[in-house]
Amino acid sequence: MDAFLQGLALVFNFQTLLVIAGAAIFGVFVGAVPGLTATMAVALLVPITFYMDPTPAIAAIVTTSAMAIFAGDIPGTYLNIPGTPASAAYVGESHQLARQGRARETLGTNLVCSMFGGLFGTLVLVFVSPSLAEVALKFSSFEYFWLALLGLSCSIFISIGSKTKAFLSLLVGLLLSTVGLDMMSGAPRFTFGIPDLMAGINFIPVMIGMFALNELMSFYGSSNEGRNVPAVHKDEVFSSVPKHLKRYWRNLLRGSSTGTLIGALPGAGADIAAWISYAMGKSRSKNRDAYGTGHIEGIVDASSANNSGISGAWVPALVFGIPGDSITAIVIGVLYMKGMNPGPTIFMDGGGLVYALFTVFFIANLIMLPIGYIAIRSAKVFILTPRKILMPIILCFCIVGAFAINNAVTDVWIMLIIGLVAFILARNDFPMAPAILGLVLGGTLENNFMSSMLKSNGDLLSFFSRPISAGLGAMVILIWFLPLFIRLYRRYRGAAQSPRTP
Repeated sequence: MDAFLQGLALVFNFQTLLVIAGAAIFGVFVGAVPGLTATMAVALLVPITFYMDPTPAIAAIVTTSAMAIFAGDIPGTYLNIPGTPASAAYVGESHQLARQGRARETLGTNLVCSMFGGLFGTLVLVFVSPSLAEVALKFSSFEYFWLALLGLSCSIFISIGSKTKAFLSLLVGLLLSTVGLDMMSGAPRFTFGIPDLMAGINFIPVMIGMFALNELMSFYGSSNEGRNVPAVHKDEVFSSVPKHLKRYWRNLLRGSSTGTLIGALPGAGADIAAWISYAMGKSRSKNRDAYGTGHIEGIVDASSANNSGISGAWVPALVFGIPGDSITAIVIGVLYMKGMNPGPTIFMDGGGLVYALFTVFFIANLIMLPIGYIAIRSAKVFILTPRKILMPIILCFCIVGAFAINNAVTDVWIMLIIGLVAFILARNDFPMAPAILGLVLGGTLENNFMSSMLKSNGDLLSFFSRPISAGLGAMVILIWFLPLFIRLYRRYRGAAQSPRTP
């Protein structure tokens, strides 16, 4: 009890609360700017945390990451450009709703679902983290291979339009993921003698090119102003949220729990959590055809999953010192810097610091509601600002964002080339999402496949030798053959009904 009270005292003081408020505003700003990610926001905070006590330093990072993930929905809704990769899964739905004059309603739903997902993930972090982290640690290369393949399969399954074009788009992403040094031989692949490509192609310049530059070129290639979102708002931020939550409460719980579980898997993170939750929501929806036309159901699933994934990623980071995503990888460095060694000992030696950390998570997600509301009310700037002024500013941020990842001009060139390719593909109705997921999961898929083959001496049946691996494998194969089964079932049902018709 003394440790708990000590933890509350560490948080509820003027300095820590002021840091949380400032970090929330900073997170909204960075997340709402296309090209600047939540990871970048946290990285920019690290030098400032040198001068802070441990509790305010961790509070700043937790608050910034949570707010940035939500704020990424704002440009995605108004401009069809996701502010962070975690918003990319449902950016199409959000923008379609904004074009129908429901931007604030969409963002209000995003905000409440994000807060709920974050709080859900925090409760799991507090009460279930040790056992959940143990399950995640049981995953070997076999399970990670199937998990990556599941994500790639879902990217085709959830895509709108031609599945063949979605598959070809996925191959583009997988091709990009092969650039760099081969993990087995160390030989360079598709580097063309450029040293910056030895480490592979970073995800961020590709995402900026595919989404932001694609929109910029579409705008400059058209003769009109390109303002697709109504300037006059007839909707309110929270007025329709209770109705949506009452109707889709199962999606909210499913998205939050899925996001927490996926976030707890080392290396997965909020981006993959949002994609998989969106796919699960669509596969189980009764209005599957409404997806892609502006359907709030997919937003409820994915927006609750990405914020719960942020909290879930802290489970392996705190309990075993294994980063769940890029943000917690930075956080572990900060924890060491502050004398807090992540791992089982942090619960024994941390005293009030552990309870302070849990309290910070709750406050960071609760403060999201008022700060997010103000951000949504202020987001009209994206509409009122003429696009001839807005687009060059976004282009500047895109170039800065691409360059800042590795401080390399090569990343800027990658962004420009990918943007041109994406523009051509988009004009021919190729979906961008499978390409992005192919790049994100391509390395994971290859590395775990090669590791598994080495462990099993080339025996492919070993991918089904472990219970979890076999279950994931069966799920992937079921997804592959599901369209065929559905087609056969419909044909059988049609044949059974045809003799009855006179």
